[in-house]
Amino acid sequence: MASGRTLRVATLVCLGTALGCDRPEPLTTATRPLASEVGQLQAAAGRIKRVVLISVDGLHAIDLTAYVAGHPTSTLAQLSHQGTTFTNASSSKPSDSFPGLLAMITGGSPRSTGVFYDDNYDRLLSPPGSDCTTRGTEVVYDESIDSDPTRLDGGGIDPAALPRDGAHGCTPVYPHQFLRVNTIFEVAKRAGLHTAWSDKHPAYELVNGPSGHGVDDLYTPEIASDAPGGGDWTTNVTDAEQYDDFKVQAIINEIDGKDHSGATRTGVPAIFGMNFQEVSVGQKTAGYVDGAGTPSAGLQNALDHTDASLGRMVSELKRQGLFESTLIIVSAKHGQAPIDPTERRIVDSKRVPGIVNGVQAGLVAQATEDDIALLWLTDQSKTSDAVSALNANQSQAGIATVLSGASLTTLFQDPLHDSRTPDIVALVEPGVIYTKLTATKLAEHGGFSHEDTNVPILVSAPGLHGGTVSTPVETTQIAPTILTVLGLDPLALDAVRLEGTPPLPLFTR
Repeated sequence: MASGRTLRVATLVCLGTALGCDRPEPLTTATRPLASEVGQLQAAAGRIKRVVLISVDGLHAIDLTAYVAGHPTSTLAQLSHQGTTFTNASSSKPSDSFPGLLAMITGGSPRSTGVFYDDNYDRLLSPPGSDCTTRGTEVVYDESIDSDPTRLDGGGIDPAALPRDGAHGCTPVYPHQFLRVNTIFEVAKRAGLHTAWSDKHPAYELVNGPSGHGVDDLYTPEIASDAPGGGDWTTNVTDAEQYDDFKVQAIINEIDGKDHSGATRTGVPAIFGMNFQEVSVGQKTAGYVDGAGTPSAGLQNALDHTDASLGRMVSELKRQGLFESTLIIVSAKHGQAPIDPTERRIVDSKRVPGIVNGVQAGLVAQATEDDIALLWLTDQSKTSDAVSALNANQSQAGIATVLSGASLTTLFQDPLHDSRTPDIVALVEPGVIYTKLTATKLAEHGGFSHEDTNVPILVSAPGLHGGTVSTPVETTQIAPTILTVLGLDPLALDAVRLEGTPPLPLFTR
């Protein structure tokens, strides 16, 4: 593929499927040249044989910069010295784990993926266990769909807990079926390459993509399962570190050419990786000392443990003679807010839905809230009235900006024509978290703020220029970058074609 090739943004988002899309909304038709660096990336394709993708959930760009500066002999510093660090990168908006990961593995935003959160709403699907006579349901893909969420393996996904699709025989809709576009794993698999991934819920079978078969070796230990000390694995940093160790060992086994359990020889994957939870847990339970981002002792411990875990992976790649031919990408599904502990402000999660239901009883079909509020309405003709009510109560509700109508459709599909898009998105004032008033969490994610979205992207391999790049980039650019360095066509990704997503501007020596 020549560096002057252009990406044409496709005009329809529904890729031949009726699932969750009653009438496709056009994207703006445009052409966008691929970055001139594509040729440079392809120069690496002959020696890069595999990519390890790491999401350190919650990690801000400033966290990585500070850690590398303060720990010059760390693994992150070593990777930085032989790679490129993008300091002005943005995660998905909303900055939730599902759209955050999908950005990295599809090259698309919720506009094309159709996935806004792990707690969605779909106006065409029907409730779990129903006969599909009712249309419109909350779509939750977390531990609540496990057969036994107390077990580390979750007991598998319980079909009875899944939403149903009346257009297809009232059958359960698994997470991978909810996704409207394909993934890097599916493209690699079609090319005959081996794939693997590890994440925090069985619901992350989402990464298989619409085919349902993109990942050969999927390991999804349930983070909400019972931890040895009581509670789940997110109760404290120590438990979160032990939980992440399960997945780190899976990566070590895969580097050794085995499956995640280490029991079966399968060959080293061409694309594999995992998410780390411990930094996110550290941010929520221990937090930062000040607005400059100085970590507390608990958060510092999580950062150190993550770096040591990355060190284990690098050491194993070197031991197996694979390091020189491996590209390592470190990023994050999302950041976390607030950094400054003095900004934290809890607002009752009943406040925003209550204001909207004050316009008309039962007007809120679904409210998904963290440090953002996504609202789906039972009567879309009342959207402007609901927005007026929210604007009139901005201060008490902690709202900075309300998106609806044109301000919403510049980012997403029109909710009048797309079954997934929320009618209203309320963006919060700095530090606001919607939850119960007794909550102790120090930070949250999901919003559009700089702290929620300014994550790092570190791309490292022997032969890449060391240094930092302040050019604005997005985590969606990770997906076409991965395919390009593996000698695969990024245009094979549906979302790359739909949104015109270019690879990252990397240069090889």
